[in-house]
Amino acid sequence: MRIDLHTHSTASDGTDTPAELVRNAAAAGLDVVALTDHDTVGGHAEARAALPGGLTLITGAELSCRLDGVSLHMLAYLFDPEEPELARERELVRDDRVPRAQGMVAKLRDLGVPITWEQVARIAGDGAVGRPHIATALVDLGVVPSVSDAFCADWLANDGRAYVEKHELDPFDAIRLVKAAGGVTVFAHPLAVKRGSCVPESAIAELAAAGLDGIEVDHMDHDAPTRARLRGMAVDLGLLTTGSSDYHGSRKTCRLGEYTTDPEIYGEIVRRATGAFPVPGTGG
Repeated sequence: MRIDLHTHSTASDGTDTPAELVRNAAAAGLDVVALTDHDTVGGHAEARAALPGGLTLITGAELSCRLDGVSLHMLAYLFDPEEPELARERELVRDDRVPRAQGMVAKLRDLGVPITWEQVARIAGDGAVGRPHIATALVDLGVVPSVSDAFCADWLANDGRAYVEKHELDPFDAIRLVKAAGGVTVFAHPLAVKRGSCVPESAIAELAAAGLDGIEVDHMDHDAPTRARLRGMAVDLGLLTTGSSDYHGSRKTCRLGEYTTDPEIYGEIVRRATGAFPVPGTGG
């Protein structure tokens, strides 16, 4: 089985619609794909309706969190999307995305970049606006050569000159809320230092003690020594380890299935979940 547990669609900051994403996942030879858009479940219905035969959909979301001033992302799988407290927190984060993005545009203009809010809004379309949309505008303007290059100290990294904070969950609250909604939590790309500051490894131990289920190990932003260190940490802390593409369509260079999750780990994630179930493709 080939299992990719971290992808994005146009419901947040990917370039594939949810229907295109599941079709592309099947074409890439995946057996299981998780749709984990940022702070939204808005793409799930379309993905279900278009799900090809032979492909299983895992519903999820990537939750924006902050701990001691450092941003981090929490992948949440197979939770009940109607659970009111978690739904309310996702809405608060989404509502703050527009003023936050407008603030980053204003900072970029102060830095001499001829970017406009209209340009960013056009790129985001109906998706939950985020930094990749702003990064795409910077590419279009010739400021940086690629979206990834925009996530640096000069521009949009967590401690970059144009960075603006947004409403984010405390990760301990995120774990509690996702568990209350019957879901499973995995800390996304926990040591992706190229994105900016990361939480210390001691914080991962504290999150594990609070009920974190796993950490994303095999990811394009983790080099080989980092992956080895994370695997050792997972053994020590009793955490599951996943591998995922973090696919964003044409907005990033990663490919569907570039990194995958072991079938036994996937089975354990499904076993632990009670809020929702995997959706088998029927050729829709």
